[in-house]
Amino acid sequence: MKNKNITVIGLQWGDEGKGKIVDTLADASNYVARYCGGANAGHTVTVAGERFALHLIPCGILHENTMNVIGNGVAFDPVVAMEEIEALRQRGVSVGPENLSISSMAHVVMPWHKMHDLLSEQQLGAKKIGTTARGIGPCYSDKANRSTAIRMMELLDEKALAMKIQLVGAIKNSTFQAMYGAEAMDINEIVEQYIQLGRLLKPMVRNTGAMLRQASKDGKSVLFEGGQGCMLDIDHGTFPYVTSSSVSACGVPGGAGVPPSSVGSVVGIMKAYSTRVGAGPFPTELDNEIGERIRQQGREFGTTTGRPRRCGWLDAMVVKYTADLSGVDELALMLLDVLSGMDELKICTGYRIDGREVDQLDPGVLGDFECVYETLPGWSEDITACENFEELPANAKAYVNRVSQLIGRPVGIVSVGPGREQTIAHETKFLVNRE
Repeated sequence: MKNKNITVIGLQWGDEGKGKIVDTLADASNYVARYCGGANAGHTVTVAGERFALHLIPCGILHENTMNVIGNGVAFDPVVAMEEIEALRQRGVSVGPENLSISSMAHVVMPWHKMHDLLSEQQLGAKKIGTTARGIGPCYSDKANRSTAIRMMELLDEKALAMKIQLVGAIKNSTFQAMYGAEAMDINEIVEQYIQLGRLLKPMVRNTGAMLRQASKDGKSVLFEGGQGCMLDIDHGTFPYVTSSSVSACGVPGGAGVPPSSVGSVVGIMKAYSTRVGAGPFPTELDNEIGERIRQQGREFGTTTGRPRRCGWLDAMVVKYTADLSGVDELALMLLDVLSGMDELKICTGYRIDGREVDQLDPGVLGDFECVYETLPGWSEDITACENFEELPANAKAYVNRVSQLIGRPVGIVSVGPGREQTIAHETKFLVNRE
């Protein structure tokens, strides 16, 4: 029998609405833990009409008595973190060692990582990956390189940190000058900045893996908060147009420092349609007036970058693949209200390659085929005030039920707007009667 931990992951290319569901489920969780990604994530939560955009701080921060954890698998940017912490405090949200813990083993995003991101993308030109330029990929590269990596625990030893920054900074300056003709960074300025950041963050730096393992042993509930979406997973996504960490449920044990048994139940978050930011294959993309309508109705512009998202019909093949990959127990169907007012809707139910239909997604060849669509009738009613499933129009209910059939999982949650109150508990085990 699974423990009462919950893992929340995105099943598409990110931006599925994970923040809202993490916020909703966090009310019944003792811990909320980020295990992957970094400040390239953008989780939006709306509380009483007030919008919070979180990038590094877990979404449980808006709940009292919840410990928020940034795990060892996160590429941690202390500059962004302090900006986010101060912004939350200014809005009346308490943030400190009593409700935020940062892994001592999390790798630190340094200024040279962001510079590398920008210089590399500029050099690639039309073949660029389309990163958020937050330095995430270069940080993980240094993690694998080891000798040029800096972890949070090193920010706590000022003398050793100064020596490490001088050493690595000199290497980066020489490299960037040779490769890109870039101007040298002021290493002494970086030393002073990160020593100060270490002093500010020191009370929150802990052995978070041990904390989470003990919590599970003590019967506490942990909610693992994924970043990005499974189709951007470094191993299982549309490589090379992916992020640089393991964002599926497969990444929880390594990224949080817990055994696989701690993953618990998995809630897969999906939009009622599909979106993608940046380059890479996108089979159901609608580069037409329908795609633009979805973009405007869904406010499909990046939380982190502000970039307009590519929009298209729901691809059930993609969601079935990622749901199977992460062992999803139930689905949360987001932004159903965006589809209101459309005469008909389409769902991609399969692919056709050289006249042959295939029913298994291979991310390695995604895009080299024709989509097979199923058409469903739309609905004209405004559903943003619906409080339960029965209040939805018949065609909206039929759409939800068809999604469940195609993915092979119950739709536990239906979201009909950004607010906490615009969340319909349907076939869920987690929003009601949860101890």
